[in-house]
Amino acid sequence: MLEGAFFDNVMMHSETRPYPQSPQETAGVVLGSESIYRYGLRESTYPTLSIVDEITDGKGHFIPPGHYELALTDNMEFLILIQSKTAVAVIPVIHVEVEISEEKQVRDNKALKKQLKEDKKIEKTNKKREKTGLPPVNNDHDIYQEASMEYVQDEKGGYYLIRYERGDIKAWGAIKG
Repeated sequence: MLEGAFFDNVMMHSETRPYPQSPQETAGVVLGSESIYRYGLRESTYPTLSIVDEITDGKGHFIPPGHYELALTDNMEFLILIQSKTAVAVIPVIHVEVEISEEKQVRDNKALKKQLKEDKKIEKTNKKREKTGLPPVNNDHDIYQEASMEYVQDEKGGYYLIRYERGDIKAWGAIKG
């Protein structure tokens, strides 16, 4: 009974709320001015692959569970698992698809005009964000990216099939499991 009464009394004060209602209630610190917002790293341009179980190759090598960035090499022969800017594994690519429909859209005048309008909107947003102390929004247009992994069982044994998709490039790699 004493704990509940104490908790209710503490939560009544605006200074001790876990999430203040407005920037004025943050004891002099303007929202967005903390170093985590101003000097934080930019988001990665690679899709993220989450590995739940440990993957072993039977020779003592393993990939621990975790979240990894998945990158495709320039020659499209390998997928690279990256964690904390360090390559953890190199995976051979078994199939690649590249869509050419994006080229037509780039050369289209209507698409170019639409992109210029979006750039002007981003410019206005960046001016507003600068006034509040937030970092600017990238002018890079969002690129669709996705990575997934599944275990496939066949007559020779099983393997992990990794799918990489970023923009107009799709690639599949395999790890013997």
